[in-house]
Amino acid sequence: MNNWAQLYPQLVLSFQQTIYMVVWTLLIAGGLGLLIGVLLYATRPGGLLRSPVVFHLLNVLVNIVRPIPFIIFITAVGPLTLLVMGTTIGTQAVVFPMATMASFVIGRVVEQNLIAVDPGVIEAARAMGASKSRIILTVLIPEALGPLVLGYTFIFVAVVDMSAMAGYVGGGGLGNFAIAYGYQQFNWPVTLVTVVIIIVVVQAAQLLGNWLARKALHR
Repeated sequence: MNNWAQLYPQLVLSFQQTIYMVVWTLLIAGGLGLLIGVLLYATRPGGLLRSPVVFHLLNVLVNIVRPIPFIIFITAVGPLTLLVMGTTIGTQAVVFPMATMASFVIGRVVEQNLIAVDPGVIEAARAMGASKSRIILTVLIPEALGPLVLGYTFIFVAVVDMSAMAGYVGGGGLGNFAIAYGYQQFNWPVTLVTVVIIIVVVQAAQLLGNWLARKALHR
């Protein structure tokens, strides 16, 4: 029989660690990913800021990082994590590889959503004499806002998945809780409770993302 009186404090701590990893990863990667995505869109052939060197460099980096399974990526960038964070173990340290990978993934998602914007809208803004930076900030991004919100919601789910795998390398969180107190001890109720908590968090984020996307699309 489970002793939830002893497990509850650890469960709460693990939940807090997961929220910490996810929030900081999304804050850092959300901004960097948006920048990468805008640069991929704007520097491509025929883009507002066309630059073959910048476009091909970013495109290659995204294509290299995106396919790597996160559990492999987190160990592969271990030396860089140690250099930047001073350690490779712990909840704070694991944010570095999570934010790094998420930035490139978000970059591609942003680029794909910006490409879908009607080129006629951009051309109309250019014809009116709007500067390139103004077109990007006040026309391009607002036009793609609804799909971007849905894209970021999808990334939220992916980041939660990353945080679960971070438990394998000492990152803590619900993934580590499920492994240490559930799987390794053949305690299936503990694993089930952890899964339910993750499902609730993801569903809440999905509902919020869908609502915000509808608001953006009907603005």
